[in-house]
Amino acid sequence: MREIVWKIGGEQGTGLDSTSDIFATVCNRLGYYIYAYKTFASRIKGGHTNFTVRVSTKRVLAPVSKVHVMVAMDQDTIDKLSGEVTDGGFLLADAHFNPQVPEGIDLIAINFSEIARELGDPRYRNLAALGASAAMLGIDMQGFRDYVTEKFGKKGQDVIQGNMDALLKGYAAAQDVAMGKGFQIDPGAGKNDRMVMIGNDAMALGAIAAGCRTMFAYPITPASEVLETSAKHMPKFGGVAVQMEDELAAIGACIGAGLAGSRACTATSGPGLSLMQEYLGLASIAEVPVVVIDTQRGGPSTGMPTKHEQSDLFALIYGSHGEGPRIVVAPGTGDQAIYDMALAFNLADNYHCPVMVASDLGLAYWQQTIDPIDLSRIVIDRGPIADSDELAKLGRDVFLRYAASPTGVSPRSLPGMKNGQFLATGAEHGPNGKVLEDPKNRVHMMDRRLNKIKKLEIGGQPVELLIHSGAEDADALLISYGSTFGAVAEAAELLTEQGLSVATIQVRVIHPLPTEELRKFVGAAKQTFVIENNALAQFAFLMRAEEADVKPLQSILKYDGTLFRADEIAAQVRETLSKVGVLA
Repeated sequence: MREIVWKIGGEQGTGLDSTSDIFATVCNRLGYYIYAYKTFASRIKGGHTNFTVRVSTKRVLAPVSKVHVMVAMDQDTIDKLSGEVTDGGFLLADAHFNPQVPEGIDLIAINFSEIARELGDPRYRNLAALGASAAMLGIDMQGFRDYVTEKFGKKGQDVIQGNMDALLKGYAAAQDVAMGKGFQIDPGAGKNDRMVMIGNDAMALGAIAAGCRTMFAYPITPASEVLETSAKHMPKFGGVAVQMEDELAAIGACIGAGLAGSRACTATSGPGLSLMQEYLGLASIAEVPVVVIDTQRGGPSTGMPTKHEQSDLFALIYGSHGEGPRIVVAPGTGDQAIYDMALAFNLADNYHCPVMVASDLGLAYWQQTIDPIDLSRIVIDRGPIADSDELAKLGRDVFLRYAASPTGVSPRSLPGMKNGQFLATGAEHGPNGKVLEDPKNRVHMMDRRLNKIKKLEIGGQPVELLIHSGAEDADALLISYGSTFGAVAEAAELLTEQGLSVATIQVRVIHPLPTEELRKFVGAAKQTFVIENNALAQFAFLMRAEEADVKPLQSILKYDGTLFRADEIAAQVRETLSKVGVLA
């Protein structure tokens, strides 16, 4: 087999997160591509939780509907999820709770709880289940042995041996009970230097590599790990990561740091983004570089904090009173999350405005295989900064921070630069920063600020606004942004295998919208589908507002808190194409 899907479910707070992490990490180190995702409630302990890991010989980036081996640690898991076990698959359950399964499900019951009791620690129950899973899936146990030795090395030989014994006892028990049943995955062909991580960690590492040395944030699901990972690693590079008292303090500190010349970042989710909107207006009018990561979740209000959604687009683009410039970039994979952070800081420094990184819960939380970071791809471009020699010539003349320029971006001075003093204010101002409400000046300043982001370049090179794949005159053009990209790419493969001509677009910069490019591809395709996780078809609305809909757009929406699957998208595309006569 080229891919296997493993799932474990049970009560939240019983260590299943760590168990899934071990399984994903070991398989990644064996050279496979990993995509791991979970379902969990908005509480610390209690209630049902489950973790799914796709193990593949090729890169995968989306959930699936069927599981080859499901590990049930309680009856609730069987009742909720047994229907996901694929034909020929197995349900591996702890015999301790006397599992009852529907007819047609192949049950393999092993008393993991008894194994743990024999070894003297109930926590070994999960390790025994891992060992049994490895036996059922044909995964080499050496990887698990190595990981246990590494993970528990500091806790002493007794702990290492206990975990090792639990793994081996579970493995042996599965071999005895399964009587030759199971799967065999092809050997992993990839290098074992690849990482497996969540998008939040990727963005924190990307920010550090991009020269960010000030991170201010307030913990909020599902963005907190950006702050936590920054706090762990940023001080190693002379930076600081500070947990602030609230989101207003966080964005305020970022603006202060940005004004002082530091690359500054904050990370939040929808409710925090709402609180930051007034300050984002300040950064726009005072032209201060700042980067904001918005990890979208189910809203409005508290909504569904642990569920996926892409419903903050309007807030990301327009969320502030008045009209001010900002740029919105949208990474769709863990690899893109790393390099998009460098892009975000370069854009902020070159265009002197807030740059919003439109993340989402799927990207933030779900583990995936990431290639080693290529630092040669990360170039730090600080944008237009006033020349010290030119400032020295000013004498008693005032530095015009907001002077007119061909691009609309005026060089900024940094604190300590002689003669570089200027007033930074949230009130409308003239070229020197002093408050000025003259009508002509107002029009000039508004136009200057708004027009400067219409063409995005870094170092004279245009920014990649979207990625198009496939024939321009395809039967179906599938447009996505964010982590929906993975399911869309797989759906395109499915539809192509079924004989359709399919093209995809991943929109990399949401604002300013790449209108001309979208018009070109929408005009050439027979049917265009916009796939997004919200109820109001927000991106399709933006395309219509910008007149990128030169042909009618079809929306495929999902807002139940879960990510798209490839088969869902493919089925809706085929249904629509049949109705309009593209398919016979």
